[in-house]
Amino acid sequence: MSAPSQLGLVSLAVYVIINRENLRARADIDGKGTGLNLENFSTLGFEQKVVCVAKLPNVALCNCLLYTSTIKEMAMASKTRNILENLVREGSFRWLLSNHSPFDDEFEEMGRSPSASRNWIPELSPIANIVVRRCSKILGVPTTELHESFNAEASDSIKHPSRYARNLLEYCCFRALALSTQKTGHLGDKKFRRLTYDMMVAWEAPAATSQPLVNIDEDISVGVEAFSRIAPAVPIIANVIISKNLFEVLTTTTDGRLQFFIYDKYLSALERATKKMKTQSESSLLSSIRPSRGEKILEVDGTVTTQPVLEHVGISTWPGRLILTDYALYFEALRVVSFDKPKCYDLSEDLKQVIKPELTGPWGTRLFDKAVLYKSISLSEPVVIEFPELKGHARRDYWLAIIREIFYVHRFIKEFQIKGVERNEVLSKSVLGILRLQAIREISSTIPLSCETLLMFNLCDQLPGGDLILETLANMLTIRGLDRTNNSRDGGGMSSISALDMVSNLGFVFGSNSNDPNDTSLVVGEITVGEINPLERAVKESRNNYEKMVMAQATVDGVKVDGIDTNLAVMKELLFPISELGKWLLSLAYWEDPVKSSVFCCVFSYIIWRQWLGYAFAAILILMAVFMVVTRIFSQGKPVDEVKVLAPPPMNTMEQLLAVQNAISQAEEFIQDGNIVLLKLRALLLSIFPQASEKFAVALISMAVILALIPIKYLALLMFLETFTRYSLPRRASTERAMRRLREWWFSIPAAPVILEREKEDKKSK
Repeated sequence: MSAPSQLGLVSLAVYVIINRENLRARADIDGKGTGLNLENFSTLGFEQKVVCVAKLPNVALCNCLLYTSTIKEMAMASKTRNILENLVREGSFRWLLSNHSPFDDEFEEMGRSPSASRNWIPELSPIANIVVRRCSKILGVPTTELHESFNAEASDSIKHPSRYARNLLEYCCFRALALSTQKTGHLGDKKFRRLTYDMMVAWEAPAATSQPLVNIDEDISVGVEAFSRIAPAVPIIANVIISKNLFEVLTTTTDGRLQFFIYDKYLSALERATKKMKTQSESSLLSSIRPSRGEKILEVDGTVTTQPVLEHVGISTWPGRLILTDYALYFEALRVVSFDKPKCYDLSEDLKQVIKPELTGPWGTRLFDKAVLYKSISLSEPVVIEFPELKGHARRDYWLAIIREIFYVHRFIKEFQIKGVERNEVLSKSVLGILRLQAIREISSTIPLSCETLLMFNLCDQLPGGDLILETLANMLTIRGLDRTNNSRDGGGMSSISALDMVSNLGFVFGSNSNDPNDTSLVVGEITVGEINPLERAVKESRNNYEKMVMAQATVDGVKVDGIDTNLAVMKELLFPISELGKWLLSLAYWEDPVKSSVFCCVFSYIIWRQWLGYAFAAILILMAVFMVVTRIFSQGKPVDEVKVLAPPPMNTMEQLLAVQNAISQAEEFIQDGNIVLLKLRALLLSIFPQASEKFAVALISMAVILALIPIKYLALLMFLETFTRYSLPRRASTERAMRRLREWWFSIPAAPVILEREKEDKKSK
């Protein structure tokens, strides 16, 4: 935000006094003497006034502003001067401000600090300097030392002047976040929440040459780029793949800008979701089953009577408790006073599982879209799990998404054969995704959610090119595994923390065996200072393709019309060029214009004779491509030509029914004719009519001899000449006689007999 071109006296006084020390530092003002000509002050521009006034002590500043006011303002000069002098003596202007900047106190503290000039990084903006100062306090390292470490570790491309300030800021932020997240309960720390948000604010204006943030207040907001860069550095807050979708959900009510109170609310919900999951995993639920694989409980449902869970197997239905772990889905049927032995529906093994939404209803009807179907080769019949609720199917959608997330992550692990620490890293990503979804559901209970877009493996299954994203992720994990084997950790503070480190700091341990702590520390995160890694590039490309697909689908939805007759009219209009081409070829084949037919026959016969058919088809394709390019060049800037279709007259209900009946009759007749052809061929092959079968066998032998002895070139030429000259003047009479004899022979062939048998329904009705 830039300073306004004109500012009232009171606003100017407030602004300068609050930021006086900062302005001195930026302008290299030592504060000795004023050097101010009061007579010329009123003629100065706003920026010049600010620099001059910043040299003055507070009371002198107020007097200067008042004595150099306009004639209209001088009438109130005495009263205004007394008010401002009293405020200066009290050392506070905050009551004049509608919103107080969270950076103001630190600006004043830096101004009073004797080491402020030494710790001030001239390449960074004031806000970025404040954030770097906080990072240095967390790391226990002076700002100058952080600056020197960055210069030593960063490559020349990262230290390019155009990106130097932002990359330096990212370096300090990533190092501070890696240390801050090791603290227990960091999500509940208000300073941590404010720090991560202010990092995003500083990221948007990191350089000293950036547009100054003058009117910073509590309503400041951040954009999607800053959020997508800083938030994934803390894996529990966001993920590279889903960060944009998460940002869109958080900014639904704020016009695409994230404000701090929403961000703070989201992190509070994340903290509660984390505590809930940790409590569930430490509980006695499934205590006899979970230790074998070290399973962690991710979600439980069916414990509240107002939100039951029903399991349908065949004709039986049982209420119970549904439990999802990072390996399987468990259902415990509710008995009189306790729960039955849990049934396990595995999600980690390759059992040809099918998990999809399902309709349920009384007596086998399909009325309510509130259930999830689970089917695998280990079950004799599918299992349907229903989530009853009065309105909508939000519970079902949520459970379907998290069940699929666990299923997809294990499918990913098996497909790319991921093992060891990398396997635990992938599981950590899916668990953190479920935690984020739980937090979003808590704070956005009134907003409809698309749960699968907030879970990375669900999203990759839907996005165009999602398989390439997963392949890139697998390659990155493989490279990190090799680095871990070689005991090398490239980058150090140049990378964000990993998801596995994140869940370890939250108190979760993945895997049935304990891992070496040094192994997990060698896994680095998805964000690297000053670089866009292959995963980010794959996600960006996939999102671009998705946006194109959405735009294309919008055009498809816009051209859909209702009614069989209307759709037939549209199809007839679209196929008009092809139908005209077909009519032209038929006119040549029937020799309506002997000259044109003779020329076409000679040219095409020559092409077949010289074996140029491949070149001919290639030339046709090239002509089509040239036509498209020329059309694009000459149609730039012009509106797209719409297809004009003459709409058929509207039909009433009776006419529509008759049209449908007529279409069904025609389809039935077509199917009958097809069946008759197949039955006659069966009769020929089985010699039901010997005379016809003998002729058919002789014809097949003749064709086989011709194919064996005559080269393909001559055979193709003979077939073309025979077909194309069939209706020429010399052959027309003989062709008609031959076709008549062929039809008579075909009609004389009897069809093979058919017997229809009805299946006896001796099964008991369920």
